[in-house]
This record gives sequence, C-alpha cells and structure tokens, in this order.
Amino acid sequence: MTLPAEARSGLKPFEKTELPAPPNPKGLSWIGVVGPGVIVLGASIGSGEFLLGPAAFVQYGLVLLWVTLVAAFLQTVLNTELMRWTIATGEPVVTGFMRTRPGSQFWAVFYAILYFLQVGWPGWAGAAAGAIFFLFFRELAGPGQETIVYLIGVGTFALCIGILLFGRRIERTLELLNWVLVAAIIGGFLILAAIFVSAETWGAAAAGLVGYDTAAGSFRFIPEGVDWFLIGAFAAYSGAGGVINLTLSNWARDKGYGMGERAGYIPSAVGGERTDLAPTGYTFDTTPAAMERWRGWWRIVRADQWGVYFVGAMLGMVLPAVLYVTFIEGGTDIRGLSVAAALANAMASQAGAIFGGVIAMMAVWVLFKTQLDIIEGMTRAITDILWTGSRKVRRWRGGDVRVVYYTVLGVLAVWGVIALRLAQPIFLLQLGANMAGVVFVISPLHLLYINTRFLPEAVRPPMWRRVALVAMSVFYGAFVALWLGSML
Repeated sequence: MTLPAEARSGLKPFEKTELPAPPNPKGLSWIGVVGPGVIVLGASIGSGEFLLGPAAFVQYGLVLLWVTLVAAFLQTVLNTELMRWTIATGEPVVTGFMRTRPGSQFWAVFYAILYFLQVGWPGWAGAAAGAIFFLFFRELAGPGQETIVYLIGVGTFALCIGILLFGRRIERTLELLNWVLVAAIIGGFLILAAIFVSAETWGAAAAGLVGYDTAAGSFRFIPEGVDWFLIGAFAAYSGAGGVINLTLSNWARDKGYGMGERAGYIPSAVGGERTDLAPTGYTFDTTPAAMERWRGWWRIVRADQWGVYFVGAMLGMVLPAVLYVTFIEGGTDIRGLSVAAALANAMASQAGAIFGGVIAMMAVWVLFKTQLDIIEGMTRAITDILWTGSRKVRRWRGGDVRVVYYTVLGVLAVWGVIALRLAQPIFLLQLGANMAGVVFVISPLHLLYINTRFLPEAVRPPMWRRVALVAMSVFYGAFVALWLGSML
C-alpha cells in the first residue's frame, strides 16, 4: 500500500475528521479569542525592540527603521502561514517539518539544535539584572560588579521557572501576562514619547521607515561602517525572531485554534489536569461547510497577527527608538553590562529621577517577561519534538506530557545558570539573534513546501504569499551573508 505523502518520513498519516467551528467574537470578546500573537509580541518587545533596536538606532540613526518595517511585514506573513498549518492539521509547524525528507529524526535534531543555538542563552534575565541593579543602586553596573549582576540574573531566571509551574493551561498564563505587558509597555512608551520627543525626531522616524536620512538629506538605507553582527541581530529581532516565530504554532495549537482543539494542550504542573496530547495531526474534507468554518478561523488569524502582532511590533520598535535617540547622544555604543539601564540612566540625569525609575521598572518587566516567554517556548517546542518523534517518550511515566515538559525545563534551568556566566548578556542576545536570521533563511522555504505539499488544495497559500516567503528567505540571507563575511 502506498503511504500518503505526509507519512513517508516515518510519522503517522493525518487522521481525517471535521474542522471545528470557530468562535464568532464581537467587541471586547476579541480579547479572549486572539492570544498567540500577543505572546509572540511580548517576546519581541523585550529583545529587538528594547535592546538591539535601540543599540542600532543610537549608534547609526533612525534611518534603519525601514528594516523594521520590512521585517515586521515579512514576519507577519510567516506567522499567518505558520497558523495556516496548525489550523489545518492541529500540529506545531516543526512536526510538519518532520514530515519531510530525509526523515523525521533528522529534522527533529536539526530544529532542536537551532532552538538551542538561538534561545538557549538566558540573555534576557541577564539584561534584566542590569536594570534591577540600577533600580537598587541608582548607578550603572560596571567592572567589578559582574558577580552581583550574575546573582540577580540567576534569581530572575529562577523566578521565570517558578511561574511556569502554576496555572491550568500554560499558554493561557502567558497570554494573560502578555496582555498586561503589552498594554503597560506600549502605553507607557507612548506617554513618554508624547512628552519628550520633538517633532524633528518624529519626522526623522517617519522618514526612516522608507530609508530616508533627514540629517543627510538623501536615501541611505545602510550607513557606512556598520557593525554587521549588530545589524544582522537587529534585523532578525525586528519583530519576534527565528524560532520564537515558529513557536507561535505551538501556542496556537494549545489555544485550540482550528484542529488544535482536537490535538490537546500542555497543562501546568500545579493546577493543571492531565490531558491527552495527540502526537500527530488531522486533515479534513474541504466541503462548503468546512470552508465556511475555515474562513472564520482565518478571520481570527488576521486579527491576531495583523491587528495585534504587526501593529504592536511597529509601535514597540518606533516608540523606544525615538526615546533613546532623544536622550542618548548619537554614535554612542550602549552595549555593555548595563544596556537595559542605558535609557533609564540618561532620563534620570536629564528629565529627573522619577522618569529614570519608571524606565528602569519597565525594562525589568519587559526583559523578565521576555525571558519567561523564551524559556517556555523553547521547553514547549523541544517537548513537542520529543513527544512526536519518540514512542518511548510518549509511554514514559504513563504517557503524561507534563513529565516530559518539566524534565526538559529542569535541564534548561541548570544550563541557564551556567550560561549566564559565559558572556555579557548583550553578546548572548546578539549571538542568538543572528542565529534567528539563519532560521529565517531556512524556515520560510520549509514552511512553503509543507503548506503547498501536504495541505488540501483549497486551503493552500495564494501566490503572493508564496512569493513573500521566498523574499523573506532572500532578505535574511543577505544579512546572514554580511555578518558572516564581516567575521572572516
């Protein structure tokens, strides 16, 4: 018997069933329906938008904002295509990748390595430690203070681990925390920008979205003499970045989007009940009734990604950018042990201690919450890879996915404590961000393949989306080539 195309790599074929009916949100009920987008947005604000973006803008100017616009657009297209796969099959996208040649085990190891290389470094907790140090001591951490910053970082990281033990459904816990994060941070930055940013700076930001340098009076897409390791990192983390985007499909599954409702979810250790988590996914007949339900789900995807993620990613990058260039002299390299407190320190000296304190508290909250999202997303993705790829893992400890999840989390927790000692947080973040660029070269093409090969023809992506995925691979391929070339 000939195996279906999706089963030729060693995974089980899709089980045919009906596509669940979508909710029909109106008004404020939309807040309870969208969710995966706000989790990814929360993670993005704490890396590119709050650290790497400002480092690039302060050093090279707001003319680089065009990179953010292009990156946010391409990443939003990628995100919607990730959700296309999950709604249609109930699988995380890496499970879809494992359905391709040369085989499921190869891709399981390949993407697990990419996850580790990108987000296996707890740089966000380390960066948050610099802001916490500033809050308590009212000065930037410097040479000789590495140990206390390290210990603060370990404590921050441990608190992230502790939060993941509680709640009924981990995805819902993250969703609620990120609604608070996004509202508080974007709202806070908007108020501060309205108070302190000049019309001239707002004009420079608007011009930068199309690559126009108001100071030079000409288009200047990339300034001369840039540090490509920083620019490549900034481009990849303009938005979420690499495997953080891929984890969106895991969160969409656990939210119950489309066939994810039939697949199950990962419950928490304390307060969560044991659930069945399907290792592989589903398919459906594209009847008129099914396609009507599909359009309902796609309406939710558009709201979650274009209405929440894209708009939030743009605001989350532009607002901190204009504040940083207002208070910190152009050409300054702010990367260092206290990168997260650079704006707080500048505002404290120029606008008053109260504003510096507010920014420092925002930095702590943003970076802590981002570290929480990152460690959870990595744990979730590796758990799903193990759960899908190994029957022995699924049988271990009676088939309780929580045991697998928290075993992976424990291993990552031990590694995180070690990794915080290896290098300064900003270097760890740049390293991970540049690996995200590598992920963006590979994953759009891989996603294009599975969405056009394994999904029913009626729900495959239209041509403009296929072109956008190829363009994304080329766009990030250029940045990867440039930063690799600069290091040779």
